[in-house]
Amino acid sequence: MTEDEFDAFYASAFPRVVGQVYAFTGDHGQAQDVVQEAFVRAWDRRRDFLATQAPEAWIRTVAMRLAVSHWRRARRWLDLVRRTPPPEHAPGPGPEHLALVHALRQLPDAQRLAIVLHHLCDLSVEEVAAETGAPSGTVKARLSRGRAALARILSADENDALGGPPSAKETGRVR
Repeated sequence: MTEDEFDAFYASAFPRVVGQVYAFTGDHGQAQDVVQEAFVRAWDRRRDFLATQAPEAWIRTVAMRLAVSHWRRARRWLDLVRRTPPPEHAPGPGPEHLALVHALRQLPDAQRLAIVLHHLCDLSVEEVAAETGAPSGTVKARLSRGRAALARILSADENDALGGPPSAKETGRVR
């Protein structure tokens, strides 16, 4: 079968076979997918395809088998999900995590990105520089300033939570 003959065959047979497979599966999207896959498989052997007496029947058979395979995989997955009990209770983030997220949100974007990439994603200073497009020295400065700002924010939040005023050391007013 030439490419032009195959194209004509595809144009005439595709809607008909999709309708037939749709009646079998009840899912139009899946019917289109499996018929398309059947045509891809036929395309790979289009030179021998003309020798087949009923090419549309071959396409339909392959599509139906693919649909059954999809259904079996979905059923096995559903059985697996049903047998696996859900976790009892997934604990939410702790107060430390919430405080860190709150503090990170208060940093400038560049400092926050440097802190997250370096400390949470475990990237080196050079890798952070490559990813952000900033020189290594700039990344080091952002990390230093970001850590200092985080320390101030987190210590202020801690003092607020404890209800006490910041000490002279925390405010930077040492006599």
